[in-house]
Amino acid sequence: MSISSVKQKDITKLSANSQADVLRSIPGITAEGGGGEVGANVFVRGLPSGGQYQFNPIQIDGMPVLGTFGLNSSAHDVYFRNDLGMRSLEFVRGGSSILYGVGSVAGIINYTSVTGSAQPKTTLRLETATNSRYKADFVTSGPLGAEDSDLFYAFSGFYRYDEGPLKTGLTTRGFQLRGNIKKVFENGSFTLSAQAIDDKVQFFLPYPLEGGSRERPTGNDGETIYTLQTAAASDFSYLTPNGMYRSPIDDGVKTKGGYFLANYIYNFEDDLKLDAKLRYSKYQHEFNFFLDGSGLADANVVETQAEYLAARNLSSGEFTYLNGEALASDALLFENRVLDRDRPIQELMADIKLVKAIDAHTFTLGSFMSHSEADDVNFITSYLSEYNDRPDLIDVSGYTVNGITNRGASYSNRSVISNKIAVYLADEIRLDKWNFDIGFRYERASGDVKIEGTESYEVDNTGIANIDNVMWGNGSYTRGHVTADGFAVALAALYKINDAYSVYGNFSKGYFFPELRSISFDNLGNPSSYKPENIVQAEAGLKYGKGKLSGTVALYGVSLTDRRSITFVNTDDGGATEQVDIQDSETFGAEVTWNWKFIKNLALGGSFTYQDHQLTKSEGNPEFEGNELRRQPNVLGTANLGYNNNKIDASFIYNYTGEKYSNDANTILLDAFGLASLNLGYTFTMSENLETIRLGARVYNLFDSQGITEGSPRMANNQTEEAFFVGRPVLPTRLFLSATFNF
Repeated sequence: MSISSVKQKDITKLSANSQADVLRSIPGITAEGGGGEVGANVFVRGLPSGGQYQFNPIQIDGMPVLGTFGLNSSAHDVYFRNDLGMRSLEFVRGGSSILYGVGSVAGIINYTSVTGSAQPKTTLRLETATNSRYKADFVTSGPLGAEDSDLFYAFSGFYRYDEGPLKTGLTTRGFQLRGNIKKVFENGSFTLSAQAIDDKVQFFLPYPLEGGSRERPTGNDGETIYTLQTAAASDFSYLTPNGMYRSPIDDGVKTKGGYFLANYIYNFEDDLKLDAKLRYSKYQHEFNFFLDGSGLADANVVETQAEYLAARNLSSGEFTYLNGEALASDALLFENRVLDRDRPIQELMADIKLVKAIDAHTFTLGSFMSHSEADDVNFITSYLSEYNDRPDLIDVSGYTVNGITNRGASYSNRSVISNKIAVYLADEIRLDKWNFDIGFRYERASGDVKIEGTESYEVDNTGIANIDNVMWGNGSYTRGHVTADGFAVALAALYKINDAYSVYGNFSKGYFFPELRSISFDNLGNPSSYKPENIVQAEAGLKYGKGKLSGTVALYGVSLTDRRSITFVNTDDGGATEQVDIQDSETFGAEVTWNWKFIKNLALGGSFTYQDHQLTKSEGNPEFEGNELRRQPNVLGTANLGYNNNKIDASFIYNYTGEKYSNDANTILLDAFGLASLNLGYTFTMSENLETIRLGARVYNLFDSQGITEGSPRMANNQTEEAFFVGRPVLPTRLFLSATFNF
């Protein structure tokens, strides 16, 4: 298989804006981090998705952050953060990962935690960055008890306060603590791990850029607009049928809760081992963010005052700031929406396997089970602002109240219960020159979905329809139940030509259960459809490793059928709805990776991926057949020049993302762009005990690239090139400084 890994020393040196910064240099991955620390969009080898880790889940210590996909649209990285307690990161690409554990169809991102040893170790890192970022990070580990103790601990965590990377007046702040205690006994071990997180992160969405150039625009005040998000929206509140509602938009993406994970390993004899994991997690989670415009079909995304009145059939109106001061007559306006999502979730999951060695065979028999419960309650509020960086709110006489143009513009309430059980059997055969793998998996999934009905309620008497009436839940529910079965098979072989060369190949036929949040039901509770999406993958390659040079060359193909493609699309009333299209797609690609240590302490690493992909079926839009997949580039590349002599370390990393289409219609082409980062460090040895201090600096987006990662996802195929283009640029240049103490 194709495997990439990142060691602890490299994770420790990395000051990252987001999970995307960690994953961006891994071959075959398109990682978009323009939204900030969380909600990274990650795409793998030409598979179409919304980007939220659908085909490649994040795991910690072999257990997924989420055991069920599609309870809501929150990305997996909202439930945990990287910290110094990560021992390594490994990404396994390819379909064979469907066999084990949660059953990932395209690969697994697995973080392994530090565990204690007989040697006590502590690392402390202090970090600051431009735009008022401050972070303290630590990990400590060692034995519990005397020198010959068989009980060990590891404890890590961080606290972080951040007013950037884009200054909105709303802050990112919070902490995470993780730890484990490991008991080692004669025939195995028992490890108990836990996490506690209480964190609030600001999330950035696309906003109107200059049409044509797609560069950051200039506001009414002549200053560059970096964000149209504003702290003024944090005061939104209004009456509803359930009482006073206050928007939690100032909390951003809020995650509070944690997990417990127990891992029991027992060796019955030399050739039989039990490995059992049980994890319980519970989070109070909110995903509150600003959208990318009014969503109104008849309104421009940025409007003059005359255009604003005409689009809403208003004969007249005075435009003022909330303090009563008149707005300049030539000032442009931007009407936007706040989307508040309340998403509590709890899960119980288990992965139990027996491993038995018989001669050249190693058999693995296992079972994965999960029970998940989640709510997904959504509120949309519309408001009017000036067209400036971090804008002030604007009132229109007879149409708004405190800048709000539509109270309760949209409401939805969905509850989902998911149950999964899978069994798998695999055999690894090791011969002199050959390795063979064969495996099978059967899984049954069921879901219960409850959807609340909505209607308009009159809650005020101002005489303004959008203010007096709110869309809210009416207490009536549609309930439905779905079940589906999936079967997977994976085959792989490797032939060792000599000590330097090996050739390998693998084939898999897997499945992906549709997201439960996307399933609709009739009044009798019958689902529109619920059957597995089928994925076939194949890869063949050459691995080389000798002396100063190592690398791989691979060809691969991916076919996906009956894909339930989900798109959030604006509705004419300022809300948003989910559109589902059943699609087939195929991708063929070639990938090269290398690492060349051409001079002592100096190495050049990198990768290059080319992929040709297309939609082969679209039930809702047959005219899209033959088009390229949205948000998937044809070309990906990365280059890393690194130097390290144990005192001075330096690296220059360049990531290239080729051009790609923003939508299935292939009418919005996003230009190729590159992101460069520079890392520098100097390590002082403080004593004979090898206590060290490393002073480090990192510049993210060294050349301040203005590359666009996506267009407006909610305009979908309706987006056009006008005076303004709604898109999300990569985050601007940011300087990080750090001091890391090891003792």
